[in-house]
Amino acid sequence: MERRCVLGVLRPQDILILLKLLPWGQNWTFDQIAHELGFSSSAVHRSIDRATRSGLFNRAWKEVDRPSLTEFLVHGLRYVFPAESEGEARGVPTAWAAPPLSERVSQSGIPPVWPDAHGRVFGVSLKPLDPRVPEAARRDQPLGELLALVDAIRIGGARERGLAAELLEDRLRA
Repeated sequence: MERRCVLGVLRPQDILILLKLLPWGQNWTFDQIAHELGFSSSAVHRSIDRATRSGLFNRAWKEVDRPSLTEFLVHGLRYVFPAESEGEARGVPTAWAAPPLSERVSQSGIPPVWPDAHGRVFGVSLKPLDPRVPEAARRDQPLGELLALVDAIRIGGARERGLAAELLEDRLRA
């Protein structure tokens, strides 16, 4: 299969969908994932098509290509989907302010948060990969932790990125 340049093919929401698919293995339907994340079934289908063209999803096995996704998240995501700060807001903690990094990194200063009306933490607002991320993270703790690790790679310094990459690689291998 010929791979196309990821830039211009993937959309940020595709990362959310691929991370959601990880624990499902092959036992999922477009309708299930759409319902869980608040997308239409056709939007999930288009996302899988883009991920397949990018080499991040194996349609024959109906599974995420974990090694390829890991490589992209650790080494390419922050360049393709750079973090955007939006001032200060109430929201859901992310990056090193959220588990699992919050348990390993001492925090100082204002924490990064995804803006969210239901959030309980005041911090520096970080635009999530997709507007559905805060709700998805609240509903699915393991998914929320993966998304927080991804954000640590997007916005962290060398130490935070390295630790987040290590934890993310461990979780994607499991």
